[in-house]
Amino acid sequence: MSPELLRQESPMPAATQKGDVYSFGVIVQEVALRRGAFYLEGETLSPKEIVDRVVLGEWPCLRPTVDPQCHSPELGQLMQRCWAEEPTERPEFHHIQMLLRKHNRESRKNILDNLLSRMEQYANNLEELVEERTQAYHEEKQKAEALLYQILPHSVAEQLKRGETVQAEAFDSVTIYFSDIVGFTAISAESTPMEVVTLLNDLYTCFDAIIDNFDVYKVETIGDAYMVVSGLPVRNGKLHAREVARMALALLDAVSSFRIRHRPQQQLQLRIGVHTGPVCAGVVGLKMPRYCLFGDTVNTSSRMESNGEALKIHVSSATREVLQEFSSFQLELRGDISVKGKGSMTTYWLLGESDSQ
Repeated sequence: MSPELLRQESPMPAATQKGDVYSFGVIVQEVALRRGAFYLEGETLSPKEIVDRVVLGEWPCLRPTVDPQCHSPELGQLMQRCWAEEPTERPEFHHIQMLLRKHNRESRKNILDNLLSRMEQYANNLEELVEERTQAYHEEKQKAEALLYQILPHSVAEQLKRGETVQAEAFDSVTIYFSDIVGFTAISAESTPMEVVTLLNDLYTCFDAIIDNFDVYKVETIGDAYMVVSGLPVRNGKLHAREVARMALALLDAVSSFRIRHRPQQQLQLRIGVHTGPVCAGVVGLKMPRYCLFGDTVNTSSRMESNGEALKIHVSSATREVLQEFSSFQLELRGDISVKGKGSMTTYWLLGESDSQ
């Protein structure tokens, strides 16, 4: 092994073409003199002593013996160039091949030609293998990052990648969307497990593609429940209500044309609830970490959904107040309803949007 590689803290995994040229020179001396590896005339050094002196690099640098009586002077010069202390002074393999063939006029290859060919092939294959493995590593890294960005918000994922702790944060105003499938329990009871999984996968794959068009973050799906938020972790002023409202209308429109595979004649009934308010958000857990929301706003959003009706978007008065600032959404008063844990609440139906802004 070449001196510069031996001097590294972890030399074994390292490999360079210049290091291979050094090794080739040492092997050529062994083949030419046939007296063992790193033969030193008149010296009785142990292998460890040889390695230590090579690493030390004191002038004159310790190198194997060159004996012109056993080989041509040209071959001796080539060996000395190959094991030069300075890697940049060592020749390239293609140049070594030219020199060997120039001094070896025989028609058939000798053992040195074979050795050179093998080492050149090894060096080239090593480069290709390193490049291939590096490319594979980058591809897998990109896949892992893409998956991470699906699980956590982009800004949060970047913090975790940098090894930073994601601090819980309070948000003054966000808008939360909840929806579930009306009669899902009955559908599940009359369907096989595979049919239920296929239904949810088809529906939420459709939903996932739609919400990418809006400034929202999908928090989670639990069974048939689908939860989305806008306004965090990156604040967007009051646009969160508009983004969720537009998204809810788009999802409701998609449901009207959605077909259940094993029940193509049955119309899927979606119930949607939306509420606006403050929340606290942060990453919870180390294994399968989740970006979770906490606060009364989450509970109220869920109540808007559970107290809603099929194929309707049920919104709270807090959401309505923000939406009115955009002057484009059509809302209809539902009236006062009794909400568990909240008492009487005035709520509205979101019917659509006219002149989009």
